[in-house]
Order: sequence, then C-alpha cells, then structure tokens
Amino acid sequence: DRPADCVKHPPASMPPAQSLQSSGLTLSETSMGSFKRRKRKSIIVTVMLLIVSVLILIFGLAATTRTQNITVGGYYPGVILGFGSFLGIIGAHLIENKRQMLVASIVFISFGVVAAFCCAIVDGVFAARHIDLRPLYAGRCEYHSSESASDRDVPCQSSSRPSCNLRVKSNTCYCCDLYNCGNRVEVIGGYHEYTDVKSCQDVVHLYHLLWSATILNIVALFLGIITAAVLGGFKDMTPSAASESTSEPEAITAPIPSQPPPPTTSLNSYYNTAPCLPPYTAYDLQV
Repeated sequence: DRPADCVKHPPASMPPAQSLQSSGLTLSETSMGSFKRRKRKSIIVTVMLLIVSVLILIFGLAATTRTQNITVGGYYPGVILGFGSFLGIIGAHLIENKRQMLVASIVFISFGVVAAFCCAIVDGVFAARHIDLRPLYAGRCEYHSSESASDRDVPCQSSSRPSCNLRVKSNTCYCCDLYNCGNRVEVIGGYHEYTDVKSCQDVVHLYHLLWSATILNIVALFLGIITAAVLGGFKDMTPSAASESTSEPEAITAPIPSQPPPPTTSLNSYYNTAPCLPPYTAYDLQV
C-alpha cells in the first residue's frame, strides 16, 4: 500500500449539472416571455391604428362625396396609415423577414402621421370657418329639388343687403343670408350653397363628418407616433434557439444522471505522477 500522504483526494464539492441546466432554462424562459410581451404589445397598438385608419377612410370619403362643391375630407391618412399598420401586423408574425417588414411599416406610418397632421388642420379650419349652420338652424335656408327646372334665379334679399338674384342648380341647398351679391363666398360667413345634396340636412351631416374626421386624424397622429416607437423597439428582437426549444414542453427532457467512472480507471487520477519518497532513508536502516 502507498502512504496516505501521496493520495490525492477528489474535490469536496462540484456544481451539479442539473442546477446549471435549470438556471439556463430560467434565463431562456425570461427572454421568451419578454419577446412575447413585446410582440403582443406591437400587435395591439398596430390593430388599434388599423381600426382608426379604417374609420378615417370611411368618414373622410363620406365627407368628400357628400356635396359636389366641397371636396375636403381627410381620408388620405387613412389609406397610408392603414397600409402601414397592415404591414406591421404581418411583420409582427414573421421571424426571418420581420425586421424588413417592420421597417417598411414604420416608414408608411411616419408618412401617415404627417398626412394626418395636415388633414386635421385643413378639415378643422374649413369646418370652423367656411360652414355656418346658424341660418340653417333658423330655417332660413331653402332646397331646390331636381323636380323643378334645372337652373333658376332666386331673389335674395336681406335687411343689410340690397336685393339680388342668385342662380342655383338642381339639388342645391342655398342660404340667402350668407350670399353676398357678386361674391361667391362671404368674407366672414361661409358657403351659401351646397350642390348635389338630397336635402339641407346633408349640410349638417357634412359638418359633423368633417369634425369627426378631424378628431380621428388627431387620434391617428398620436397613435401613429406610439405605434412607430413600439415597432421600432420590437424590430430587432429575435427569439433565441434556446428559448424556441423551451417554448415546447414536450421537447424538454430530464437530465440523465452521469454514471460514476469505473474504479480501475479513475484510481490513477487520485495519485500524484511524481514518485513518493519513503518516510525513512537507507542510513536509518544501517543504523
């Protein structure tokens, strides 16, 4: 037997492989949870922007086609923002080409935000400055239907203006209180006639549609900025291979405990390679 001083004992404790694997699973699950939260948030804000874009398109087209002589209506941002949000929804579900699709979505949303800002100003100013509903609510506006002659001269008189004739077309709602003889649009008032309408009530609908489109464009302005920011933070996130494997529970297998090595092969590892000297010398033996 060899002396006890020459025996190299194994280390007292070694970190088990199972604890390392469990910590790796925890980190991957955390990364996957963050990716899923970002993805869900991106889809939610993009769907909300798509809904607002569809509403802008509907209200804007309704306001534009309500009358023939007034063609304002901010439906252009609805088209641009709708296409950008559609690309964002598709890109959020992709893995390989996600970044390219989200970059294109952010570009369209940015242009749509600028268009929404411009249309909100134009529609709001037009509805506030050029449409006066006071004569209409007072019952001083009349409607010229298509059953009458196609065009006719209508005498318009007021206490502050001299009497003059106004030539109106068929299917036209006109207000003599807003008509300044010789000028088509009043300096302070608004449009005095609205052509190609079914009744004077369509003018009220036009007024409400313009303000609705203005409010929706303002909402789309701020929502588009938020959506572009959220998509910009999500476009560079990709799920790792470890998190993809942990997302499927059936793919995870329990770690197999390692078998201890045979004693014959592992015995040499506990001894020093250098030869051990005996505790006594040859001189001691002679004495």
